[in-house]
Amino acid sequence: MASKSSKADPGWTGRRLDFPAYSEALSARRAELGEPELPRNSGKNRTASKRALLAEIEKLGGKW
Repeated sequence: MASKSSKADPGWTGRRLDFPAYSEALSARRAELGEPELPRNSGKNRTASKRALLAEIEKLGGKW
């Protein structure tokens, strides 16, 4: 589904992705690898405000 608010730049010369095809290829690759468990971001470079936000989310029972 195309964005309703943004339009493609006709002068863009870079690569364009076909997202349905990309999604299929990614799913096939993950299945080929046995659905690997990807590591989460360690968070060692998070700002203090981001840490505070995540702590509040966790207090409310949210899992980020």
